[in-house]
Amino acid sequence: MHQNSHQVDSHEPVMLAEVIEYVKPQKGESYLDATAGLGGHAAAILNLTGNYNQSVLIDRDETALKRLSSSFSGSGIKLLHQDYLNSAKELIQKNRTFDIILADLGVSSPHLNEVSRGFSFTKTAPLDMRMDQRQEKTAADIVNKTSEKQLAEILRNYGEEPRYRKIANLIVKNRPINSTTELAGLVRKAWVGHSRTHPATRTFMAIRIAVNDELTQLSQALPLWLELLAPGGRLAVISFHSLEDRIVKQYFASESGNRYDAALTLLTKHPVAPGPHETANNPRSRSAKLRVAAKQK
Repeated sequence: MHQNSHQVDSHEPVMLAEVIEYVKPQKGESYLDATAGLGGHAAAILNLTGNYNQSVLIDRDETALKRLSSSFSGSGIKLLHQDYLNSAKELIQKNRTFDIILADLGVSSPHLNEVSRGFSFTKTAPLDMRMDQRQEKTAADIVNKTSEKQLAEILRNYGEEPRYRKIANLIVKNRPINSTTELAGLVRKAWVGHSRTHPATRTFMAIRIAVNDELTQLSQALPLWLELLAPGGRLAVISFHSLEDRIVKQYFASESGNRYDAALTLLTKHPVAPGPHETANNPRSRSAKLRVAAKQK
């Protein structure tokens, strides 16, 4: 990582080398980071473009925003405390365009490491999982108030959980469920015997996606990001599960190809995966996939 005055701590951004390789940031280019997190990607890209004044970093998480504001203080960069969908709408109204747009859809380390946020099932915490703590709906609402049929659909559609019916039934029978470990313990009952990952992984992912409305946000944001791209600008999206990747893949395919009205040129024919060195050092990057496309000039 490049050394510069805007230091970001040891949080290693996922697939940084690959992002730089495919996006090729140039001096003077403007940058929009839709999910800036702790600012690892931003620090490296802005170090190459040097264009802080025309760049924007977005995050809906208050903790991340405080960190960004101290890392980039005095740089002239604009920070938005908002989800990326509403930010995109706001930036379009202001007629902004950007040469580089990056969306890293992963849950950031502060979410996973801050026990009280309830993203992880390894330690007891309230069922929260909100990325934006100003939001009312929490994981507890979904777990304790959703009908069995709706719960089963959430687990099947968002978690690709094969035992969605059994888990939904166990949840409804054992309500109210008050903590992450209580929920994880119930899911384990639906999975007798061994499984390579903790059996609750898919259930927690499904509930997190439902709480934060992640797939709807992504589907609606992609065309807005295309609108925000300057001609020749590059859009890079890092996804972490097949549902997100499918949305990005289908959208990129629908806007590219060998036809006169194609808006995008694909810079990655297939999704790019992190190298073995990265997956060994950062197990969270294992499922990451990067897709990059450029707007026609």
